[in-house]
Amino acid sequence: MVWQTIVVEKRGSAAWIILNRPQELNAISPLLIAELGDVLNTLEQDSQVGSLVITGAGRAFCAGADLKFVGTMPGAQREEATAAFLAAATMLMSRLESFPKPVIAAVNGIATAGGMELVLCCDLVVATESARLGDGHANFGLLPGAGGSVRLTRKIGVTRAKYLFFTGELASAAEMAAAGLVNRIVPDADLAGAVAHLVGQLAGKSSLGLRRMKELANAAIDLSLEEGLQFEQSVNAEHSTSFDRNEGLAAFSEGRKPLFKGR
Repeated sequence: MVWQTIVVEKRGSAAWIILNRPQELNAISPLLIAELGDVLNTLEQDSQVGSLVITGAGRAFCAGADLKFVGTMPGAQREEATAAFLAAATMLMSRLESFPKPVIAAVNGIATAGGMELVLCCDLVVATESARLGDGHANFGLLPGAGGSVRLTRKIGVTRAKYLFFTGELASAAEMAAAGLVNRIVPDADLAGAVAHLVGQLAGKSSLGLRRMKELANAAIDLSLEEGLQFEQSVNAEHSTSFDRNEGLAAFSEGRKPLFKGR
């Protein structure tokens, strides 16, 4: 399928989703939201895709929302369109966060505002040395509107989050790694190779196991300790009858590499 705002490439076991509005620094538009939603539906059902990689074309990962489409509208119409846009963006971010396969952000260049909110929904983050990440809404009198106020605070702590919210500054990849948001920093020229290596590491794991670990980790943010422990036990009870769990135990006992089937 030909997309207008994204490019989708199969590379090994991963599907690379490339935000493809380089002249607009890959700003998020209503069409981009719709196309991302459609491609997520397709890739979720594709058994050949073990993980997703999201990156940007050109010199930016994503510079946030493209609000030009509402800038010339009358007041009431503009407010209605903006509310609809933010609702759709919030739904997309939640969909991405709960996607049942690992999602990797390959951050090249700037990731700010909606771009940062996109990064926050990914499971793993690999960034280039030149990458800059931040909230940025304060620079234009705006507020986070697609989950950024919640996810950034939970991921890096309230004090660090407030600093980025209030100042609108972009932090370096090294600063965001120290804050716990970025997993790995690589030279700019090595981004694709480093992410491909990470994808290869994940490809050798049980896709069922990864899906259930993602479910456990995401749930742990909201559950109390007791609730989290109970949930972990219930998921383990279900997992104990799976092919992959028993194949893993057999492979360990027999000193061989497991042959997972994702079930």
